[in-house]
Amino acid sequence: MAESVIRLHRPGSVSLTALPPLSLYVHLPWCLKKCPYCDFNSHQWAPKTPSASPPRGGAGSAWERPGADPGLDMTASGDKAELPEAAYLDAVIADLEQSLPLVWGRRVHSIFIGGGTPSLFSPASIDRLLGDIRARLPLEPGCEITLEANPGTFERDRFRAFHAAGITRLSIGVQSFNDEALAAIGRVHDSAQARAAVEEARAVFDTFNIDLMYALPGQTLQALQADLEAALAYRPPHLSIYHLTLEPNTFFATHPPPLPDDDLASDMLDLITARTATDGLQRYEVSAFARGDHRCWHNLNYWQFGDYLGIGAGAHGKLSFPNRILRQVKWREPAAYMAKAMAGQALSNEHEVARDQLPFEFMLNALRLKEGFTLQQFTDRTGLPAASIAAPLREAQAKGLLVADAARVQPTERGFDFLSDLQALFLP
Repeated sequence: MAESVIRLHRPGSVSLTALPPLSLYVHLPWCLKKCPYCDFNSHQWAPKTPSASPPRGGAGSAWERPGADPGLDMTASGDKAELPEAAYLDAVIADLEQSLPLVWGRRVHSIFIGGGTPSLFSPASIDRLLGDIRARLPLEPGCEITLEANPGTFERDRFRAFHAAGITRLSIGVQSFNDEALAAIGRVHDSAQARAAVEEARAVFDTFNIDLMYALPGQTLQALQADLEAALAYRPPHLSIYHLTLEPNTFFATHPPPLPDDDLASDMLDLITARTATDGLQRYEVSAFARGDHRCWHNLNYWQFGDYLGIGAGAHGKLSFPNRILRQVKWREPAAYMAKAMAGQALSNEHEVARDQLPFEFMLNALRLKEGFTLQQFTDRTGLPAASIAAPLREAQAKGLLVADAARVQPTERGFDFLSDLQALFLP
C-alpha cells in the first residue's frame, strides 16, 4: 500500500490546485427480495429453510430469483437465517482501514449508507458502524449521514433507534403509494406500510427523502397524480422521482412489462415538475426536488465531481490526488468481498481516469444540476483549462441544450429533456 500511495503522488496527467470535498459511501448489499428492475449490487436475503414464508411478492412470483447467495455464513434462528451483520461490518471496517492511506488528513463531509436495504441491519449495528467510522476518519461538524430504508423493513421505533445511532437523514424507498403498482414492480411493502414509514420518519428526522418512481407498468397520468398528492401531503423536505427504465441484466430487461409510451412519460414529467413547484419544492437536479436548505449534500458532492471513498461489497469510489483522479471498485459478491477484505484485499480493481475522458466524466455529473457549474469549478475539479471544452460548449449552445456566459454553464429545459445527447457532446 505504501508504494502505491507514493505512486499516486507522482507527477501525472493533470494538475489540481486543491482537492474537492470528500464523502464516504458504505454499501450494505442485502434485500428481502431482488426487485425485477434493479441493477444495483443487491443480493436477496432468503430464509435457509423452505418452511419459512416468503415476503410479499417473493418466491412463487413469475420473476423470483431463488435462494440466497452461496457461501454466506448465516446461522439459522428459528425459520429464518440471520444476516451476518457482525462479520460483514468487520469486513467493511477492514476495507476502510486499507483505504485510509489514500485519504490521510482529509475530513469527511457526508456519509451515505446505501444498498441493498441498509435498514435490514439492526440499529445496534448501524451504531457500531458509525462509531467505528468516527474512530478512523475526522468528520466535519454537521456531517450529513443518510441511511436508505424501505417500508418493508419498517418497525415502529426502529427509525428512532437509527436516529439515536447518529443517522441525520433518512431516504425512504416508497416508489408508489398504490398497491397495484407496488405489486407490479415487485416491492415487498404495501401502501399502508409506506404511509406508516413516512409518518414515522417525519416525526423523528428533521430532514428526510421520499423516493418515488413514475412510468410504472400500466400507470396512468391520474395514478401518478394520486401518488404525487399522497407524497406531498407529508410535506417532505426532499423528493426524488425516477423514471422506471429497463436496465440490462434485470428481469424486466428480458421480460419487459407494458410501460407508458414516451409521450405519456413526457406528460408525466411535466406533471411532476409543475406540481412539485406549486408545493414549494425546487427542482435542483434532474430527478431531485427540495425545500429550502434540504438538498442532499452527499449527492450534490457527486454531481459537482467531488470525491467519495466507497467501502462495502461492490462499492465504487472516486478519489483525487494533485496529479491524477482515480476510480476504484471493491469486490462485488458479499461472500467474496468479506473474505478478500479480511485478507487485506478489498479492492477489486482501480484505474486512473484518462485526461481526455475527464470532460465527459465531469459533464455526466455536473449537467444533471439545474444550476449547472462554473468554468472555475470545471478547472478546479478536473485540472483542465476551460478552453478544453470550448468547442462542445459552442455546439451545445447552438443546439439550444445549454446556456453559458463567461462564468457559468447551465442546461436549458431542452438540455434536461435530452440530457444524454447533451452529455455525449463532451465525449473524446
